[in-house]
Amino acid sequence: MHLPDPVRLITALTAARRKLVIVATGGGSSAIPHLLTTPGASAVVMEAMVPYARAALERLLGGPQETSCSTLTARRLAAAAWQRACLLEQADTGADHAVAAAQAVGVAVTASLRTSRPKRGGHRVCVAVQTLEATHVAELMLEKEVRTRAEEEMLAAALLFDVLIDAGGLAKACGREAMSGLRPGEQVVRDQVVAPPAWRELLAGTRAVVPLHAVPETEATPTAGGLVFPGSFNPLHEGHRLMARIAEEIAERPLAYEISLLNVDKPLLDFIEIRDRAAQFAGQRVWLTRAATFIDKIAVFPKSTFVMGADTYVRLADPKYYGGSTAAAEAAVESIATQARGLIVFGRARQGVFEDASKLDAPQALRAVSYFVSQREFRLDISSTQLRHEAIECIQETNA
Repeated sequence: MHLPDPVRLITALTAARRKLVIVATGGGSSAIPHLLTTPGASAVVMEAMVPYARAALERLLGGPQETSCSTLTARRLAAAAWQRACLLEQADTGADHAVAAAQAVGVAVTASLRTSRPKRGGHRVCVAVQTLEATHVAELMLEKEVRTRAEEEMLAAALLFDVLIDAGGLAKACGREAMSGLRPGEQVVRDQVVAPPAWRELLAGTRAVVPLHAVPETEATPTAGGLVFPGSFNPLHEGHRLMARIAEEIAERPLAYEISLLNVDKPLLDFIEIRDRAAQFAGQRVWLTRAATFIDKIAVFPKSTFVMGADTYVRLADPKYYGGSTAAAEAAVESIATQARGLIVFGRARQGVFEDASKLDAPQALRAVSYFVSQREFRLDISSTQLRHEAIECIQETNA
């Protein structure tokens, strides 16, 4: 196995005006000194991070992960790295977000490699690269207990460079060769999504909202007074669909779903994630936005009625989500109460007991514009979190 000539790689990245932030966890960190010991690397590599401890990884990604080593975790790390690269380039040069976004590259590798004790699961390497144009990801399952840790580390670094060169279109400039050192049966599994122009404009900040599916040009922007159901929908389940149907009956208007590319305390959604979530909504109107906060959503969808569950409803007035400021929370509540047409709020189940949304502790200003759906009208004890955990357990049982 061979790592690329770092001089040629740094020269190619410099010519392409790329600015990198690299994250390595669990393995692959040898790629970092391979670049940083090369003259001119400071013009390309803005930061390198090695969040090795679980707590460090969770802090970077905004909370616990289903698993530390997966293509999903690698993509989340690459998205976080891309956002960091944008911020650093803006702070360093004064460039606006659109310019920084075009230059930024987030690179991430997460690996589960040989240790001092035999592993129960497989040895694998997952690499992701995020740019304004595309999301690239690759996974390599390694035959267990046949290589030293150093050899596996070298393969992890080699895969990182392979995906980076491919994502940047730098194969000719770097003299890229096919991955070497693989054993029979080992292969690199790749996936990528090249974003359509509208998604790139959204990520660059030059647009605030785009339809997730193709629509006529006359329907490409929201109109005031709509019925909007914001959420992550990861995954979309029957409870969401039932909430949508009931909300349409209450509001007597067709509903549109909304997914925000940005999140207040987590990395942005990468393009593969957007593709996969979009596939759940066949035949449905879905908006993709940059509206990370509810106040942002009101600006994008003026005078609209919003559909939400009880958990979201209680967060609207919680100072925790406004930097701990009670004054900011009160101002946000006032804005929601005066600028939203209304809120349709569904109850929730906790430990097998259904909590009526109308019994929640909420400011009177919010209650005055809220319609609380009763238990008789709606009850389905299921959550996206529960479904994700069940899916992860199935995958882990299959790979064990």
